[in-house]
Amino acid sequence: MRRGNYDTSLAYCRKRPGKNKLNKLLISNARLINEGEIREVDVLVHGERIEKIDAQIAVDDSVEVIDADGRYLMPGMIDDQVHFREPGLTHKADFATESRAAAAGGVTSFMDMPNVDPQTTNPGRAGTQIPGRC
Repeated sequence: MRRGNYDTSLAYCRKRPGKNKLNKLLISNARLINEGEIREVDVLVHGERIEKIDAQIAVDDSVEVIDADGRYLMPGMIDDQVHFREPGLTHKADFATESRAAAAGGVTSFMDMPNVDPQTTNPGRAGTQIPGRC
């Protein structure tokens, strides 16, 4: 996602290795929704992991900073009942289209239901859903 001159995705640090040698990103002034509450926080990300969440985090000039300006920051969602229809029912949907739609909506993990033909109810059959990728 782009906002002004900033790419607000966590992949931002990895895209500009010359600008951010420590591979750190600070998201400041965010309204974090997590564990049933909303808190105004700063979030320090190192690589692909959250290193620290606190009311105010001080960093030096080597850290890239994105001011969330009071915007909401939420963890990725888990959809525990998706119907990707692969194999056998790809005229309805498939992994490519449905996983892109999930990612666009903030879903970072999913559990596919085995209501396909043949049913993917064991590890051997689960690998048939995406040939060459499982």
